[in-house]
Amino acid sequence: MAKQNVAEQFVDILVRAGVQRLYGVVGDSLNPVVDAVRRSPEIDWVHVKHEETAAFAAGAEAQITGKLAACAGSCGPGNLHLINGLYDAHRSMAPVLALASHIPSSEIGLGFFQETHPEGLFGECSHYNEMISHPRQMPRLLQTAIQHAVGQSGVSVVTLPGDIASSPAPEKAEEHALVTSRPSVRPGDAEIDKLVRMIDEADRVTLFCGSGTAGVHAEVMAFAERIKAPIGHALRGKEWIQYDNPFDVGMSGLLGYGAAYEATHECDLLLLLGTDFPYNAFLPDDISTVQVDIRPERLGRRSKLDLAVWGDVRETLNCLTPRVRAKADRRFLDKMLKKHADALEGVVKAYTRNVEKHTPIHPEYVASVLDEMADDDAVFTVDTGMCNVWAARYLTPNGRRRVIGSFSHGSMANALPQAIGAQFTDRNRQVVSMSGDGGFAMLMGDFLTLVQYDLPVKVVLFNNSSLGMVELEMMVAGLPSYGTDNHPTDFAAVARAAGAHGVRVEKPKQLAGALKDAFSHKGPALVDVVTDANALSIPPKIRADMVTGFALSASRMVLDGGVGRMVQLARSNLRNVPRP
Repeated sequence: MAKQNVAEQFVDILVRAGVQRLYGVVGDSLNPVVDAVRRSPEIDWVHVKHEETAAFAAGAEAQITGKLAACAGSCGPGNLHLINGLYDAHRSMAPVLALASHIPSSEIGLGFFQETHPEGLFGECSHYNEMISHPRQMPRLLQTAIQHAVGQSGVSVVTLPGDIASSPAPEKAEEHALVTSRPSVRPGDAEIDKLVRMIDEADRVTLFCGSGTAGVHAEVMAFAERIKAPIGHALRGKEWIQYDNPFDVGMSGLLGYGAAYEATHECDLLLLLGTDFPYNAFLPDDISTVQVDIRPERLGRRSKLDLAVWGDVRETLNCLTPRVRAKADRRFLDKMLKKHADALEGVVKAYTRNVEKHTPIHPEYVASVLDEMADDDAVFTVDTGMCNVWAARYLTPNGRRRVIGSFSHGSMANALPQAIGAQFTDRNRQVVSMSGDGGFAMLMGDFLTLVQYDLPVKVVLFNNSSLGMVELEMMVAGLPSYGTDNHPTDFAAVARAAGAHGVRVEKPKQLAGALKDAFSHKGPALVDVVTDANALSIPPKIRADMVTGFALSASRMVLDGGVGRMVQLARSNLRNVPRP
């Protein structure tokens, strides 16, 4: 048998770690690794059109599967393009291994063609970032990188010069069993004992949940029932906690709705469960607060804590629920449920009158129809900006659907590349990219990746010919909108020219049929919906001094508008409130 080179060993270790595909753009220093992939029957090379897409796709795959995913970029400009998608994956706690190939090792530090220094560039968006400068560092360095990515739920970057990749791998190299899953973490007894006392002594307890409650829906509901607590959530907690929830009081934050703000401010004990909620202006500063998180570095960095609990939400609740005293008083819970229902009733009428006739089409109407027509286990990828608003307000979670977005990093153009990664995990699962025209145009070249691999992603394009969220920021700040207009473009014609199914929708009555045709189409499809750029109303109480960049720090109900089928859930929960 021919002796392995470093590139072949690298690929074999990725396969052993469970990696099924490597996203990237081939070239020069990366060629030995790509050739090793070509000769391996257990891993595929996914040729995207931009390395940023490769990183976004790998991050989305990791979020869908919970397993390690990988991407690669060639030396200099190639791997440099990975950085934005890697920032997003890292901040989304997605385990991703990035290969940054490098110039010849003998030329490093001499200003060689395309020279950059990846070990310096990627430090801020990774848990581990090292260069293989000698073949004997393999396989230990790659194994260490994989364990950092999996164990700490984030990005590891390995830099590999092309000449080292082509070199013979060391003989009798030490390989060990790889860490491919994370353990559960139980809080200490002292913290559990103190938290039990705090809950028993509190009259009004509110739970505020984030993405750390993934897979813990039953435990959260049982705990809330025992202590009669309303449950609010952050945007990243929506898909995990809102469905089948008789304690739901909505969402807080920039896109907040319902009574979540009141519930977190009128309680006497607030429990933050698995959330690194960034907008501390929406959190109270005069209420006893406890935070439970698997990442100890996140404890207390948003608000002053009376108790920090390091542990899994599931393990923590399994310790708490049997021990806390069951509460019988529902008055606070029922008050918040009524406030929530009243709040939703107050906004549900917005954008509902004559929407079937209004042109340009209300984007809320598009999101509502999409929510009704999409599969019960669909994966939605959501562009940053106004598509975040429509997803937060109109997509109905059910425990089977997934919603992926750049919710922590806030990058434009994330939806299409994330849809690529999501669809590769299961070609038979419906994947819908909710794209804005600005975000779609930014990485539009990778629509060709859908066509090249015949990926059946459905792009629903909210085309208002503007950067809508940026325009909102300017308006609220008292600035005239400037530089936010996009040239009106028929993206459906672009899709058809690329060889995909494409249809343009300009009238509301055309929408349902267009979506039905796209969803039944076997390959990639794009539905270009011309939407109203003026659909968003600005609440009059927002002042310019409330705006700091993207965060509206002093407003509890930031964006006015409909709330889709959430009002039905609120009405249903309200029926459980005892009548006097």
